[in-house]
Amino acid sequence: MGNIPPVEEAVARLVTDLTFDTIPADALAGARRLMQDQLALQIGSASLPWSQALLALTRAAHVPGKSHVAATGDQMSAADAAFVNASFGHGFEYDDAHRASSSHPGSCVVSTALAVGEELGATMAEVITGIVAGYEVYTRIGNLAAPQLLERGFHPHGLLSNFGAAAVTAKMRGFDTETTVHALAIALSHASGTTEYTSSGGSIKRIHSGIGTRNGIRAADMAAAGITGPTTFLTGGKGFYRTFVGRPVADDAATTFGPDQTFEITRIWIKPYCCCGINHAYIDGARHLTTRAADIDSVVLGIQTGGDVVIGNKNANAYAPKIIEHLQYSLPFQFALSTLGKGNGFRTHHAYLAGRLDIGPGSDVATLAQKVKIEVTPELDTAYPGRWVGDITVTYTDGTTEHLFIDNPTGTAENPMPQEDLDAKFRDVTSASLGTERGDTLLHAIQHGDPDQPASDFAALLKV
Repeated sequence: MGNIPPVEEAVARLVTDLTFDTIPADALAGARRLMQDQLALQIGSASLPWSQALLALTRAAHVPGKSHVAATGDQMSAADAAFVNASFGHGFEYDDAHRASSSHPGSCVVSTALAVGEELGATMAEVITGIVAGYEVYTRIGNLAAPQLLERGFHPHGLLSNFGAAAVTAKMRGFDTETTVHALAIALSHASGTTEYTSSGGSIKRIHSGIGTRNGIRAADMAAAGITGPTTFLTGGKGFYRTFVGRPVADDAATTFGPDQTFEITRIWIKPYCCCGINHAYIDGARHLTTRAADIDSVVLGIQTGGDVVIGNKNANAYAPKIIEHLQYSLPFQFALSTLGKGNGFRTHHAYLAGRLDIGPGSDVATLAQKVKIEVTPELDTAYPGRWVGDITVTYTDGTTEHLFIDNPTGTAENPMPQEDLDAKFRDVTSASLGTERGDTLLHAIQHGDPDQPASDFAALLKV
């Protein structure tokens, strides 16, 4: 295609050539599991203080439209509704993760597809096709950026969501390959966001998903209007990989985006714990230690380089969390919560927000957390690329030691959450807002809904 390089052309064709009928059955199943988890979280997180602040701000300046905000039912433009919904869905560290790209695609691609679908009068088949297209572009670009993107301090989701939303929008609006390239290229101009929030906090982290999502939709708007972007946006000398990642991609990188590759949406990670996913392997391991929690003298946690940046020694408040962002990104405290049997889920972190969970100095949680030492173990980077593992060595007061190693924590594609547990998470998150009957109606529509159902009819089920 003219002067469009092979990688950029392959990314665009991944979008334009995809149809509902060509999506494999396991990828369709992955898309429905993703929708189930993400839409529950949009509803359950809508009442959080930062979610309400963002909603009020958006209401004051929103563009009228046909797309609905989850839970509240506000009608806005697709860009505004997706901005709010993506922020809701990413609002409490409980949304899906993608291991290889160290990111959270669901809040972006589900919010974009449903909002754009309502705006266009699309069917749910078209919405699902948009979700899959966006997920594949987002994650496959991200796979080639790992692990350096995270290690350099960038928030992968803050950057990749721009590409994901642009891809969803391009697919659903029927862009040709060249216009799709420009939509994705323009999305690069919006890409931003670092993980400094893991150290000093800031609820803006919850909004990174919304920022990237709205910007990706806007990038597609610009491309449709005839604005162009740099066609070497990924592989150029000042493109995404050399600038943000610090290196070029391999010569055969275009194959990453080929239609014959395994769909990344089959590899979704559904979180059982309401905190940064890098904690999860350690939490799984700590659950084996609860009966001997009182006997622990010291703990050494081996950690990968990128993990240390986010939840370990390079996190300024890992050993003294003072706000919810600190707690959800503190490995010592998440490990202590699990070991003491206090849980690491939705209710536990709500209890902390409400002042019902004491983790301050002198508490049993803080006392155990201070016994934890985090050691960076570069060998883990080499042995387990694209996976967050937990290496745990415990020394007890009687001098004995115990070693645990967790490779595939609960919820990962390699150790998936059983459907009944995913359904239980859905009900736990939505019950207070929807009640049992309406929650079950929504759940049935997600799992067994008619592909020909209008997106607007489906979206009506999300209103509280």
